Amino acid sequence: MDVMASADVSENVNLALLLTLVAGLSTGIGSGIAYFIKKPKIVYLSFSLGLSAGVMIYISFMELLPGAIDDLGKVCGEFLAKVWALAAFFIGIAVMAVIDLLVPEQENPHEYAGLDEPTARPAGSKLMRTGLMTALAIAIHNFPEGLATFAAALGDLKLGVFIAIAIAIHNIPEGIAVSVPIFFATNNKNKAFFYSFLSGLSEPVGAIIGYLILMPFLTPTLLAALLAFIAGVMIYISLDELLPMAHRYGHGHLVIGGIVAGMLIMAISLLML
Repeated sequence: MDVMASADVSENVNLALLLTLVAGLSTGIGSGIAYFIKKPKIVYLSFSLGLSAGVMIYISFMELLPGAIDDLGKVCGEFLAKVWALAAFFIGIAVMAVIDLLVPEQENPHEYAGLDEPTARPAGSKLMRTGLMTALAIAIHNFPEGLATFAAALGDLKLGVFIAIAIAIHNIPEGIAVSVPIFFATNNKNKAFFYSFLSGLSEPVGAIIGYLILMPFLTPTLLAALLAFIAGVMIYISLDELLPMAHRYGHGHLVIGGIVAGMLIMAISLLML
């Protein structure tokens, strides 16, 4: 029985890592869009970004946070379960906020300055620095996202798949933001793709480090608190990153339509699966 349980855990870990890898390396898709399509219509990403935000918000408030409260309630009672779950939720938000504060605003990937083809070309060295700093900033932001995808998939593979898809969608414009300035600075498509691809690797790295640190202490109680923490991370990503950027590159009604569609898809999917 112990051998079978160990095998199940190992399989879940492998699948969780695979989902995290796919989500992280979707920055390469953005890089491909940036230089295979001369002038990518970023406005078409607005609906997808709204969809991604809708999925994250719905999962956070309807699945992760209530699930964490229920699981913690089995250990410490209903009131304390709510206290610990909400504390973990707001710690998740605070961690993402601190990361934002540590990243200079000019290189913050939430600004997505690299998505527009520059009308006046700055010096190549300046463009290169912009691209490299954006890659570094995105790598820093992707680290906790990787842990979020991994932990969610470890707790519930079905939810992990949806979270991985949502994060993959929002990683696409991040890949564009990295590759465009580097391509304009070097005129080297391979170099632009490489740095974009590299920035996405921090997600599986975050998952692996999180696994190595947490696995010796990973009890059902800690996993429940971690899911509440993930909910906070995803709410911050949705409100601070996805929705502002979606509104910037699209029409308000298109973004709202994406949000509602994301929530509806999640609601139907969770009822059917």
